[in-house]
Amino acid sequence: MTPAPISAPELAALRRALAIAARGRFEAAPNPMVGAVVLDGEGRTLGEGWHRRVGGPHAEVEALRAVGDARGATVCVTLEPCAHHGRTPPCADALIDAGVRRVVVCHRDPDARVAGEGLARLAAAGVEVAAGHLVDDAVRLNWKYLTAKLVGRPAVTLKWAMSLDGKIATRTGDSRWISGEAARRWSLELRETHDAILVGSGTALADDPLLTRRLGRARGPILRVVLDRRLRLPAGARMLGEVGPVLVYTAAPAARAEELRGRGAEVVSLPEVSPPTVLADLAGRGVQSVLVEGGGEVHAAFAAAGLFDRVEVACASILVGGREAPGPLGGGGPERLADALRLGPLEVRRRGTDVLLSGFRESCLLVLSASVGA
Repeated sequence: MTPAPISAPELAALRRALAIAARGRFEAAPNPMVGAVVLDGEGRTLGEGWHRRVGGPHAEVEALRAVGDARGATVCVTLEPCAHHGRTPPCADALIDAGVRRVVVCHRDPDARVAGEGLARLAAAGVEVAAGHLVDDAVRLNWKYLTAKLVGRPAVTLKWAMSLDGKIATRTGDSRWISGEAARRWSLELRETHDAILVGSGTALADDPLLTRRLGRARGPILRVVLDRRLRLPAGARMLGEVGPVLVYTAAPAARAEELRGRGAEVVSLPEVSPPTVLADLAGRGVQSVLVEGGGEVHAAFAAAGLFDRVEVACASILVGGREAPGPLGGGGPERLADALRLGPLEVRRRGTDVLLSGFRESCLLVLSASVGA
């Protein structure tokens, strides 16, 4: 469907709404990040708002409160206004009650409780509706939320730090620290924007990591997940002494499970500990996004299964070398380059002495955009 035309001020307001929506990246989840800008009849900004935290007012309500009297105004919002009673009343009703003349949105909300009903309710009340602008930008903003809703599994980010020659450790397993202090802080920032962090038992045994949030931006601790098919995680592991949930997936007999449960871990037995089975269980727990921090065999398992959406890499200006030094992706790997997994265009940034590389899996954003386009 061809999007209804919008004015230059409305397009600019949508861009502004996307920018302020990102301010909710630490506390909005599991809700989407949403921004709204209110314009008068001349296209001038009257007020704006964004969804600050789950349970708090939605962006449309924040923007309407900032304006006071929005009769006859245009509201530009990054996502279809909700039409259901959840933690807050429906935003579609709030817009109608405020007497706005027109609502411009990027795309519809795939949440089954909305799914076009918000736009339909506005139109039925005589509010002009225009949808389908800056869809790709809006999808990039909320790709974790949209993946969970449309694909039915948590969004997956593969993350690692490596040397310039592609090594994540020396041949003896020494990996602290490949990246510099600034890049390590970036790694901690990623934890603030994901629901769960996941490692394999090899990484848990070799590094004895805490896997905690430490920047204080997100609400509450992150869910720490260990894939431990043979249940090798020791009861003295440091992560078990920290506040916050630890979830251990195993296929081993339950004999050792009670020892780990006594230390606060939840041990889940699966017929097979694999990316599909683990993600299915996490989806059932309401987990929306997972940061996979390794090691190489775990990364390879998710990649081979096609169960990842984004890759985040810190590349350090050091050379490690060594035939036996591990790389970020283990496993067998493809025989032909034609079968190699491909990413979309990479984003390149600097953090201290390191280069950060980020990219979505090829076609990931296209699929999401096609699914929510107006």
